[in-house]
Amino acid sequence: MKNQTPVVEFIIFGLSSNHHVNAILFVVLSLVFFFTVVGNVAVVTLSLVDHRLQTPMYFFLRNFSLLEICFSFVILPRFLYSLLTERKSISVPGCFLQLLLFFLLGACIFFHVGMMSFDRYVAICRPLRYGTIMNGRVCSQLVLGCWVTSFCIMFPPAFMAVLVPFCGPNVIDHFYCDTAALLQLACADTAHIEVMLLVSTSVLILGNFIVTIVSYGCIITTILRIPSASGRKKAFSTCSAHLLVVVILYSSSIFRYVRRSQRGAEEFDKFVAFFFSVVAQLFNPYIYALRNAQVKQALKDVCTRAFSTCARH
Repeated sequence: MKNQTPVVEFIIFGLSSNHHVNAILFVVLSLVFFFTVVGNVAVVTLSLVDHRLQTPMYFFLRNFSLLEICFSFVILPRFLYSLLTERKSISVPGCFLQLLLFFLLGACIFFHVGMMSFDRYVAICRPLRYGTIMNGRVCSQLVLGCWVTSFCIMFPPAFMAVLVPFCGPNVIDHFYCDTAALLQLACADTAHIEVMLLVSTSVLILGNFIVTIVSYGCIITTILRIPSASGRKKAFSTCSAHLLVVVILYSSSIFRYVRRSQRGAEEFDKFVAFFFSVVAQLFNPYIYALRNAQVKQALKDVCTRAFSTCARH
């Protein structure tokens, strides 16, 4: 061990070694990145400028969209750069920083999904007390609590992974600095880190999954009691869209992270991670917000005012 040279950079293999496939991936992922950022920026902007969207629901959606913008910038720009230039190397500090941010922001996403599910539960099942329960102070405390709890849960295992010595092969068989692929390159026993990751991710993912499922279970039960068929249809259309995001997010994450060994089948792990870190981030702003009638009306009003201003000038 003493004669081995520490690794100074990692090589991120990516999704394919085929140049033509990488060219197609660059075009597709550039569009995905663009629409992800534009969709989330639109949600943030509309929720700030339109007085009709100054409610707890859109406060949470605004924070969720800001979080998703940050999360997208952690993964996609670096990957797009490697596809364009074919330079796949990343410094060890850069890799560790990406790993830490991925854990922190990813954990925050799960807490926000659980928090927004609880918000919808209060709005639909306790409408008379909604304004009292979800007041401005409580909403701010919930968002702050998401960040603090995410840091407390995910920083220890991520930091332990950073401290592991790397002195052998340096090729990460993934499209970002993923924990499982990174641990396979370690020059030390990582069993204790895998246990920490299992405990942390299980608490994080399964805990929020239970909150989300219970909240939507109560929501669906309440919706079934609505006497109007049109009212039930409208409520179910919103819930079904949200549940689609929940299914994509939790199914991929539970399969990928809630397991004893973090050293799984690399190709399938990359496929599952792609759904969590890319596909879900693209769908979220459009399913959670931009298909909402209030948001669409606000977007229409903003566009109308913009066109009117341009026409006058």
